[in-house]
Amino acid sequence: MATSGVHAGRHVYQKTLIFLNNFERICHRRSFAWTASAWQKAAVASGGSSEEIVIPKKKTWNKDAVLQALTATVKRDHTASNYMFQDDPYLIPRTSGEYKLYSLSQESGRAAAKYFIDTYPKFFQKDFAEPHIPCLMPENLQLQIEEVSEAALGERIQLRKVKAAVDMYDQLMQSGAALSLDVTNDLLDLICLYGDQDPKQDDNSPEQSTEEVEEAQDDAKKGRPRLRRASDIIRVTWKENNNAERIFNLMPERDSRSYGALIQGMVRHEAFAKAFSTYVDLLNNRLTADVNTFNALISAAPDVHEKYAERWEQILDLLKHMADQKVRPNLLTFNAVLKALRRCGPVARSQALLVFGEMTALGIEPSLATYNHILAIYTRPVTSNQGNTGMLQDVLNRISGSSFEPHDPDDVLFFLNAMRICLEHKDLEQAYRLHSLAQQGDNWKLLGDAFQQNLYYGRFFNLLCMMENIDVVLKWYKELVPSVYFPNSQGMRDLLQALDTDGRLDLVPQIWKDVKQMALDRVDLVEEMLSLMAREKHSPEVHQAFAVCALDMKKRFVPGISNKPALEWTANSLGNVTAIMLAAQKRPLAWEMMQLFKANNRVPSDALMQEFLSSIKEAQDSQQAVELVQLSAGFCLPTIPKLIEKVQQEFELTKEQKEALSSLESSSDDAM
Repeated sequence: MATSGVHAGRHVYQKTLIFLNNFERICHRRSFAWTASAWQKAAVASGGSSEEIVIPKKKTWNKDAVLQALTATVKRDHTASNYMFQDDPYLIPRTSGEYKLYSLSQESGRAAAKYFIDTYPKFFQKDFAEPHIPCLMPENLQLQIEEVSEAALGERIQLRKVKAAVDMYDQLMQSGAALSLDVTNDLLDLICLYGDQDPKQDDNSPEQSTEEVEEAQDDAKKGRPRLRRASDIIRVTWKENNNAERIFNLMPERDSRSYGALIQGMVRHEAFAKAFSTYVDLLNNRLTADVNTFNALISAAPDVHEKYAERWEQILDLLKHMADQKVRPNLLTFNAVLKALRRCGPVARSQALLVFGEMTALGIEPSLATYNHILAIYTRPVTSNQGNTGMLQDVLNRISGSSFEPHDPDDVLFFLNAMRICLEHKDLEQAYRLHSLAQQGDNWKLLGDAFQQNLYYGRFFNLLCMMENIDVVLKWYKELVPSVYFPNSQGMRDLLQALDTDGRLDLVPQIWKDVKQMALDRVDLVEEMLSLMAREKHSPEVHQAFAVCALDMKKRFVPGISNKPALEWTANSLGNVTAIMLAAQKRPLAWEMMQLFKANNRVPSDALMQEFLSSIKEAQDSQQAVELVQLSAGFCLPTIPKLIEKVQQEFELTKEQKEALSSLESSSDDAM
């Protein structure tokens, strides 16, 4: 039976090959439009029947379907840096500061390229992209219509030239032209969006001076925050009787959109009380606000009242107005309510779930921003070992395995804040579930910008170092660094603490290589690593590895070896390197370190001198023992009499050595 089954399988396989060969000859090689007749001819040629063939329905593929399919087959390389840096290996970052600097540099380059393309479109007319990518093609930003007309005003609005559009509007008003309501509303939208001034260029735009760019780069390289000027900090505010209000008052006819544009502009530029006053005018004129206007007013409600209860009453009034005016709320409406509730004190915890229930009852799918507001309301900070992550667990039970798309600007805050909650409450289980959700589908895109992503992975790694065993920590360390996470000094300190807790200090030399590569070799971290290597006794092999590592660290204290400023020797760092050399049976190198104490005006500890004398005793080097006592006398250590007594008792001394110790002893007595 088995043999007959094998023969039957081979027969089917051969018939399939014949069918495919015949089918390939019949179909045109360059055509993907396989017709029904081609399927039938292929089936007949292979000995089959045309009735057995099921013709599939026609499938219309997207132009980038092949690229999407190939992308789905590729996984992230944990040993490589982020894909955005792989075009130029020279620009692969090593530290979090370089990661941020290079990320901003890339964005600056794109902005510069976009600027030149849009400014000189005649030089970029050829389209080589397949499929066509509209955002890469130049936009026509030059004004084409010069005469005073409504079409010219519409062109300036389309190109977001605020001041030019206002000037054109004034010219039209002076000429007595009648403007359509839609064009005037478009102008109001533009002015209210940008605060009555032209859109500002980005900080890294080509218009930024060379001195400003170099200053920002120098600050990023040195790890210090950039000092922003007052002009950078001042926000655009709503000025009294600005162009938006002036044009609004000149309009012979106003509709709901006109009021909505003005109200949203006032809320955007922090004229909250004036926004509610304008909304009252809208109601007095028996008009109906749209959902975007209500969303803006709800978000501004906490800023017009001081008491929590009054804030919530204002929000309820707005929701009742929406119901009376038959305006259906959307996702942003409920997110605005929940975000405003976060500023309503104890009222929030009694009302947030009711708002969430109303949201789901209306069939509105929550976004990540919704859950972020819920967590902020119901998850309390850890105080006196109180607090739990029950709400986070409920949220993850609801959304685990889901893939989200951005719908709210606050969506990118969910993963960052949820991981902070896991870290504060030391809930490793929920952290794993949260990270699994972040890797689901395209959810990783909602981790935020480069800084937010690094902060998210830093919190996750910090929790792993506290709660997991060292083998699991190292597995995650290899997976996250440097592909998605560039640790700072605190991150490496957490890793060293995990090594110390599990007794795996033998891995410190390996960690030192990463510390040096990521330019984290600053004095505090170097001293901590030296302290760990010098603290306990290990096998001879481990001590030898520690000695090699300590000698490499020693180079960071020597000026001129690297392009970074040399570190300054401290008594602890000198003592630790000396102890490491003694443990590795490298007494000549340890003696060199003792000379550095005097050269750097540092005083060794009594314990180090005792340890050094014990090492000398093993070699029975009486001359170096005397020299050690003489060196101790130069530091005026209080243990000199004990050292002298120990050397006299445990070493065979010559007459000259005894006289030298006697003179040191008398000098010590005089000093006492």
